[in-house]
Amino acid sequence: MPETIVLDRPLTWQEIAAVAKGAALSLSDKTWTRIANARAIVDALVERRVRGYGINTGVGALCDVIVDIPEQRALSRNILFSHACGVGEPLGREETRAVMAAQIANFAHGYSGVRLETVTALLALLNADILPVIPSKGSVGYLTHAAAIGLVLIGDGEARHGTETITGRQALEALGIVPLVLEAKEGLSLVNGTPCATGLASLALARATHLADWADAAAAMTYENLGAQADPFAARPLTLRTSPGLQTVGENLRRLLTGSRLLAHAAGSRTQDPLSLRAVPQVHGAVRDSIAQNAAVVDRELSSVTDNPVVAGSREAPEVHSQAHAVGAALGLAMDALGIAAAELAAISERRIDRLVNPLVSGLPAFLADGSGVASGFMIIQYTAAALVAENRRLAAPASLDGGITSALQEDILTHATPAADKALAIIANLETVLAIEVMAAAQAYDMRPGLSDKASGTHGLYERIRGIVPIYRDDRPLNGLLAMTREFISTNAT
Repeated sequence: MPETIVLDRPLTWQEIAAVAKGAALSLSDKTWTRIANARAIVDALVERRVRGYGINTGVGALCDVIVDIPEQRALSRNILFSHACGVGEPLGREETRAVMAAQIANFAHGYSGVRLETVTALLALLNADILPVIPSKGSVGYLTHAAAIGLVLIGDGEARHGTETITGRQALEALGIVPLVLEAKEGLSLVNGTPCATGLASLALARATHLADWADAAAAMTYENLGAQADPFAARPLTLRTSPGLQTVGENLRRLLTGSRLLAHAAGSRTQDPLSLRAVPQVHGAVRDSIAQNAAVVDRELSSVTDNPVVAGSREAPEVHSQAHAVGAALGLAMDALGIAAAELAAISERRIDRLVNPLVSGLPAFLADGSGVASGFMIIQYTAAALVAENRRLAAPASLDGGITSALQEDILTHATPAADKALAIIANLETVLAIEVMAAAQAYDMRPGLSDKASGTHGLYERIRGIVPIYRDDRPLNGLLAMTREFISTNAT
């Protein structure tokens, strides 16, 4: 049975990531009560004809056009159809589940005013793993992604069930749910807020955190192969630099490299190593600190209401407030920063790969090739790492500064939170590949030297695990196939 996360209070990014990976989600009784109370306020606003954006007005630049009660259902339905204009390849399973979980969490605060039936249907789709097809491109904020989810609730659009693509109506029929007829405000709430960005950001944080450990492991293997000096990760001098991340990296390196005869043999052979080796605690540690800082931003967003308008008060004294809580400026800045941090981690890994394969500095056979001249070994896969690092530099340009003007000057500043999260995920995917290359190269380097027992017990364990996945490379097959296997292992296993 999958883990079940109970939504009783604001979810954390770790919980969103857990749902993305397959955990079930349920709502506590008091959460359902909050949702019902917010809906009662919307009903009161409608009955009293209190003007509220997207409740009884048009949206965007049409916000001053009054929509009377008979047309409010049509408004909600039409919002979904007109906003469902995303393009590009669909989001993956984990990305889709993360967005849906964050959307439900946003409604659970009790300030959006969607009906219980709407949240129930969303929850049923998520827990059954029947997932709306969400085009990945075309959003400056959140609208197109979220509209694709909303379409399935009304029996339109498409969903995926395993490997099968089905219609929205078939998705609901599989769960015994009649297509919803949306009421006032529901169309707007279904496309509103920052759940697209918070969902993707939570997944990006989970992947970056996981890869930070693998970066330390890869660095330890490279350290040992290149006979680096142990002082850069010695405990006492590292405490002179204030950084929780740096201390964690130092602890990881010491744990993995304690007892290494290779490092003991190299001790004192150089005054200091090049920065790609010597600065591992400082660079990897800074990345870990950045992940922690950006995680705090995402948790704050998950604990916040990001709908517009929000409803408050009571059925007897209903209130509606048009503020800008749906603007994801904080998320855009955080995901830009996370992308830069991940790109930095890939960049230093690529420099270490170059040192492993470069006979001018490695002391190892040229390009770790098994046979001089007739075999190229790891020569060209270092090019692949360099290409991905270069791509990361391009991707690391800040999305949050892209700006833009939409909706006839009504939305005249855009913060691009969802695109920022999307490109952070792309950078992290490249980082995963670069780290897989370094781990493969380091394992090959061990095979190029005698005395396998000279490794530390920690790095020996890593070597054995990698060799359980891929063999020593002898130019006997396409190298990218072995790389794909190594990357899959890294993505699904802890160090």
